[in-house]
Amino acid sequence: MLKRISFSDKVMLVVIYTMLTLLAFSALYPFWNALVVSFNVGVDTAKGGITFWPREFTLENYQVILKDDRLINGFLISIARVVIGTVSSIFMTALLAFGMTRADLIGRKFYMIFFVFTMYFGGGLIPTYLLIRSLGMMDTFAVFIIPSLISVWNMIIFRTFFKGLPVGLEESASIDGCSTWGIFFKIILPLSGPVIATLALFTAVGHWNDWFMPSIYITNDKLLPIQTILRQTLNSNIVSGQSSVLDSASVALMQQTKKVTSKSLTMAMMIVVTLPIISVYPFLQKYFVKGVLVGSLKE
Repeated sequence: MLKRISFSDKVMLVVIYTMLTLLAFSALYPFWNALVVSFNVGVDTAKGGITFWPREFTLENYQVILKDDRLINGFLISIARVVIGTVSSIFMTALLAFGMTRADLIGRKFYMIFFVFTMYFGGGLIPTYLLIRSLGMMDTFAVFIIPSLISVWNMIIFRTFFKGLPVGLEESASIDGCSTWGIFFKIILPLSGPVIATLALFTAVGHWNDWFMPSIYITNDKLLPIQTILRQTLNSNIVSGQSSVLDSASVALMQQTKKVTSKSLTMAMMIVVTLPIISVYPFLQKYFVKGVLVGSLKE
């Protein structure tokens, strides 16, 4: 028998859903407006009044971007950084976490205190810059990968998740002659799919959105990721009112069309940069609760 909802409960539900709708609208509208502006003629956008739909639909903004070799190269650098950085970071962090679960590890408590200490106290921007320079990683692809190989927070989640797995699995594998490496690759990793998927997504988002580190350690334009190029574009728009970071071919195409403006081009770049990482979320969202909460609450 269905429970009858009282009038006060109905009013409360209306208020709750109204607030949630307004909250969702306030979060999604800026992205939607940027999408609309990117598909609208730039000259027409400058007149104002573009809200929910393009007034004069065009693809010229994206044509300028797709013909810019510097932007395409930055996009490829970002993809390579995300793939290599995520895979290497998840593997090394999971391997460290597995080692920290071993009861026969000498000095395990000291190592744990040492790792946690680095979460609260860092070397600072200038000492880190001097360290990166002394290691010869300036203007190299390695600066994207090596400094972020280990995440202490992810290591703690991995470690807690591994400790929650049945001990009998490792014992039975050891009896059957499986080595420590075999236990890690054949038992631990296959059972850690949810937490790996969740932490891999968080790591990938961190790599994809990072524009600050390349702006410090990279001076070679061929190694700049798309996010740093977008940041330079935004800065150039603010200072000079035009996109000065484009290559000569894109500038010539932009002048030829006479319909593309710096604002419409910037919005198109924002959409191109944002869509790839957003498209990954629906495929990994089901692992969030199972991966993070189970790994962080079990102890």
